[in-house]
Amino acid sequence: MRLHCLVAALCLGVGAMAGKYSRELNEAKPSGGDGQTVEFRIAKLNQVWEKAKRMELSPVRHAELHSDLKIQEKDELQWKKMKVEGLDENGEKEAQLRRNFNVILAKYGMDGKRDARSLESNSLKDHDVKEGDIFDDPRLDKLWNKAESSGKFSNEELLNLKREFQHHKDKIHEYNILMDTVSRTEEIHKNVISPLEGDTKEHVLQQKHTELKEKMRDLNHGFERLRKISHEGFTEDSEFREPRVIELWEAAKRTNLSKDELDSLKEELHHFETKVEKHSHYQEQLELSHQKLQHVASLGDKEHIRKNQEKYNTLAEKTREMGYKMKKHMQDLSNKISRQGLQHNEL
Repeated sequence: MRLHCLVAALCLGVGAMAGKYSRELNEAKPSGGDGQTVEFRIAKLNQVWEKAKRMELSPVRHAELHSDLKIQEKDELQWKKMKVEGLDENGEKEAQLRRNFNVILAKYGMDGKRDARSLESNSLKDHDVKEGDIFDDPRLDKLWNKAESSGKFSNEELLNLKREFQHHKDKIHEYNILMDTVSRTEEIHKNVISPLEGDTKEHVLQQKHTELKEKMRDLNHGFERLRKISHEGFTEDSEFREPRVIELWEAAKRTNLSKDELDSLKEELHHFETKVEKHSHYQEQLELSHQKLQHVASLGDKEHIRKNQEKYNTLAEKTREMGYKMKKHMQDLSNKISRQGLQHNEL
């Protein structure tokens, strides 16, 4: 019962209008009632973080959540400044912030629902799970099994390809979360009485449908890339290894950027890929450190436990920090590609 109340409170916070974003209501004080420093400057983000600490999230998922909340915090504080300056008059940025927060809640199982969305792919999963099916999507599993048994890939190439498949699976999950939030918004929209309120919610709904179309287009492009690689293998001129970087590069190539602009972006993406790989390495080390800490804890040597706990805490903090910087960099690159592509398409 207590869990449902917390979730309801969080969801109400997401759905509130501009007044609910006031400094008094949403910005947390530097320290809590017990004198301890709070993690975030916005109260609802601290609520999510405190709840997450009581959940059985893996160390990597916990660090990922922290990075996502830091990005959300940055965007919300930036939005507050925009609002003061009289920008975002149509509420588009505010609606996007609500969507992003809803995605975070659903992504980490905090929206009060038993998360079956990862096992669905836009009503495509009308099949029994078979041995060897690892991506919870019939098209992905069929494609992966064919690629794995084709003999076209070295062990390293299979590893890279598997990362791309996993990334695509995660993108499907995000799409299904957004589909769910749109469905809920439509239900609310049907019950609206005030014409003015109806216009506001209609605008929010249109924005969500636009985002859905964009994500579906990206999913289709991503699946087509996986299908091509699975049948033909990697080409010698493959530019990148990391799925998120590959996704950005493929998006950039679909714009009308000049060769010089693409070359400049390619160099920046190579630097970003190094950052992504370093973050992935730290995530692996964090998981290993957690396993070691659990082993040491089972032995009961307090001094040994203390030393390993300190190492684990330091590594967790570093992983969270790197995750935030990596995600912020990716956000900046995505915005840059979108803006440049739009400018060129308008010429």
